[in-house]
Amino acid sequence: MLIRKICILGGTGFVGRVLANRLVRDDIRLRILTRNRERNKDDLILLPRTELVETDVHNPENLKQQFANCDAVINLVGILNERGRDGRGFRHVHVDLTRKVIEACRANGIRRLLHMSALHADAERGPSHYLRTKGEAEDLAHLASDCGIKVTSFRPSVIFGTHDSFFNRFAALLRLTWVFPLACHGARFAPVHVGDVAEAMTRTLTDPSSYGRRYHLCGPHVYTLEELVCYTACCIGVKRWIIPLNDILSRIQAAVFDFVPGKPFSTDNYLSAKIDSVCDHNDLAKLGITPVPIEAVVPQYLSNRFQRARYYQMRRRSHRNTVA
Repeated sequence: MLIRKICILGGTGFVGRVLANRLVRDDIRLRILTRNRERNKDDLILLPRTELVETDVHNPENLKQQFANCDAVINLVGILNERGRDGRGFRHVHVDLTRKVIEACRANGIRRLLHMSALHADAERGPSHYLRTKGEAEDLAHLASDCGIKVTSFRPSVIFGTHDSFFNRFAALLRLTWVFPLACHGARFAPVHVGDVAEAMTRTLTDPSSYGRRYHLCGPHVYTLEELVCYTACCIGVKRWIIPLNDILSRIQAAVFDFVPGKPFSTDNYLSAKIDSVCDHNDLAKLGITPVPIEAVVPQYLSNRFQRARYYQMRRRSHRNTVA
């Protein structure tokens, strides 16, 4: 299948930016859809052969219009938390949007779709709204093969990289307090590098053997959440008293954080953590990709961020002293 132009949903996000940079190296033209072009243009507008289009991806007619003249679609859109607590936000973003994407592909005769799912996504047995709706959306995407769309989905563990929302978020929280109560401390993860995820998607794009496949993507090592948080503290050079919470206290913390703006942790996150985010089999090896360990990159970008934060803090203090 010849792929010359791709429309990417979620292309301005953490994974999307890395994937876009990887795809243009193969001379592929991109159309990246965004809610706010001005906010994202600095990082993406300079990419060769790339259009950055402001549109509402939840409008079916907009999707049909933007998919025109494209050979493939990549859907990276997803959320880790919703505003409410009843699952409707997850369903809107994961399931309803996937259905609209499929219809827009059919309307434009597009026969290739790459879909971002999640490790252990399961429409029936997922313990959280996140995992159930991710599973339902993934199943829905693969059903599109009945109408001639070749679908490949990707199920990564937690993804890390320079601008991730995992290590960077814990680093920010660790700087705020000397005492750090940690829920779900025993949950296990196999963090996978964003570059490896982007490479996996790129390699399967035109590979017929990947049609209908669901790829499990994990890093080379498994860690508990407590180990990852301790490692983060070490990388940013702070000593913190990390207090592992038992299951009851973890659930209470999640319930309280349900009402905190931005939801740094939620009941749905707590329920997702009931299943370890590790691979039964890692498909990166089948794709010829050697997974990058966290030790190779995390210390560098966390250290750089910490040093920048200290620099700006010192500048603010210097300015206050000067004014006084």
